[in-house]
Amino acid sequence: MTSEQVSKPEAPARRRTSVLPLLAVGVVLAAVIAVGLVALTGGAGYVIAGLPDPGLVTRYGVTVVRVLAEAASVVCVGSLLLAAFLVPPQQNGTLAPEGYAAVRAAGIAAWGWFAASILSVAFTAADSAGKPFAEVLSPQTLLDLIDAIEQPKAWLWTALIAVLLALGCRLVLSWGWTAVLFFVAVAGLVPVAVTGHSASGGSHDMATNSLLYHLVAAALWVGGLLALLALGWRRGKHLSLAAQRFSRLALVCWIVMAVSGVINALVRINLGDLFTTDYGLLVVAKVVALLLLGVFGHQQRQRGVANLVDGKGGSQLLRLAAVELLIMFVTIGIASGLARTSPPADAVTQPSTVELLIGYNLDGSPTFGRLFTDWRFDLVYGTVAIVLAVVYLAGVRRLRLRGDQWPVGRTVAWLAGCLVILLATSSGIGRYAPAMFSVHMGNHMLLSMVAPVLLVLGGPVTLALRALPPAGRDAAPGPREWLLAAVHSPVSRFLTNPIVALLLFVGSFYALYFSGLFDSALDYHWAHLAMNAHFLLVGYVFYWPVIGVDPAPRRLPPIGRLGMMFGAMPFHAFFGVILMNMQTVIGREFYTSLRLPWVGDLLSDQRLGGGIAWASGEVPVLLVLIALLVQWARADEREAKRRDRREASTGDEELTAYNAMLKNLAQGKRSE
Repeated sequence: MTSEQVSKPEAPARRRTSVLPLLAVGVVLAAVIAVGLVALTGGAGYVIAGLPDPGLVTRYGVTVVRVLAEAASVVCVGSLLLAAFLVPPQQNGTLAPEGYAAVRAAGIAAWGWFAASILSVAFTAADSAGKPFAEVLSPQTLLDLIDAIEQPKAWLWTALIAVLLALGCRLVLSWGWTAVLFFVAVAGLVPVAVTGHSASGGSHDMATNSLLYHLVAAALWVGGLLALLALGWRRGKHLSLAAQRFSRLALVCWIVMAVSGVINALVRINLGDLFTTDYGLLVVAKVVALLLLGVFGHQQRQRGVANLVDGKGGSQLLRLAAVELLIMFVTIGIASGLARTSPPADAVTQPSTVELLIGYNLDGSPTFGRLFTDWRFDLVYGTVAIVLAVVYLAGVRRLRLRGDQWPVGRTVAWLAGCLVILLATSSGIGRYAPAMFSVHMGNHMLLSMVAPVLLVLGGPVTLALRALPPAGRDAAPGPREWLLAAVHSPVSRFLTNPIVALLLFVGSFYALYFSGLFDSALDYHWAHLAMNAHFLLVGYVFYWPVIGVDPAPRRLPPIGRLGMMFGAMPFHAFFGVILMNMQTVIGREFYTSLRLPWVGDLLSDQRLGGGIAWASGEVPVLLVLIALLVQWARADEREAKRRDRREASTGDEELTAYNAMLKNLAQGKRSE
């Protein structure tokens, strides 16, 4: 991380004011609200679950340590957000004093996150088992509970990520690695979110996906505002730039929180129960708090940020942000109490076995019509597909408004790739994929073999570099500079190495399905999300240097591109052949538990999936060969045009020199 031989930047001078008292007040306020709500509504949860009362320490302690963990996590995420994207680094890429101070704050918060996560391992184990906290402190008892219960495992993973962040923040000096730590910190929010109450019961796919959006948006908003306050009270440089950038991000976060919160609530409660149940009243309270936050955010953009831009100082911004932050911690307290409150018993019907395992029911066998008409929108990948399409079209529109042209073929390819992602995850294909191996394999092939080919032909990086304005020589780096840094980063160079890309693309097929990993992943919704992300990213990394329009970190010659493609073909075909000839069923336990009446023979369904894998390899090969031929033809045309322009400007000097050489040779022979 610190291969550059640079000295540590000096931290800003210590000021008399600090954000720590406000943070402490906010955390205490959130903890008191959460504990109070649990005292009013949380006791019935143990009776409903049929567990013994674990005692006051466990009942309230699990809530308090969760509030502490959430507070530490948002401080860590927000501080790294500030250091990576809200304030600029130095010209040589080293963190400036403001960024360095934020990274050090993130490191301290990461240690707090780690400590609270470790405590949460024990508290959630005791709470889930209905035991007093002291009884689970025995190492053997705690290990047994961690092995049997998902929530303590999730907190253990969170603790591991937090300690890595804490160590990384001590070592990092460069902007690039700070950005990497930021994304690691965001990933640290995921384990607990995907293993809580949202990950079980009916419609758990919708509940988990919406909760992921909700938690990430909340962490960016609360943490970013806290980091902005700390920068203002330190009187750090670039406060105006940081406030403008955060203001735009905060608006997006507010919209995401509002939409995802509504979706998550509708999964758990009927509208008629909003004002007649404890759970419904807490939902209403959280909505009111969110609306107040929207009002304060609007006032910030209208007054505080505007005053900063006009050079009038940031006192009003800091006052508004302080009140907004306190409301945010009230919201955290309400959310923590809501997580400990049981939804109304009549809010949802008793889910079937299929609904419990995959999140929803299936209406019948996967006919051709159902595969393309029986839609269930995927909040993660369906939204990603739509957002990618809209952002791309916005970039094309910006080019055309200033008179620049963008090839229609690239736009068509990109939109087709987005459509493939939407079909693979939100149509009947995505709906049946978790329940049937054959449909899953079709989903796999679309995401790893078809969509990436179309996306790389769209040239998104080239479009972004042309559409985004450059920051300027002495200005702070912006999105265009961040994108360039990502493309030329050591991570990109490593992933696009032909050997690495080939191993990831082909080797992951064998590692996933023949190692038992797929069997273990079938029970978890988060694992399906991770598999889809893996398929898309690995496919994109493989096809980018082969046929990508965008400049790749490693430029391959034409023969190298063909070699990568033809090198992958036999391994891919052999994978399909193995599946078609296997005598054991992959994921037998999970597929058997679904008891789908139209899947009588699991082995036949698996062999059908192998046939799909074997046959689908021909489609991308054809697309790649066509693309390569077109690219080479256009490259020859461009080279010919360059040669013609050079000859026109130089008077055909090369041809004249060549003729002169022949003439001299001829004269030499005659003289002999």
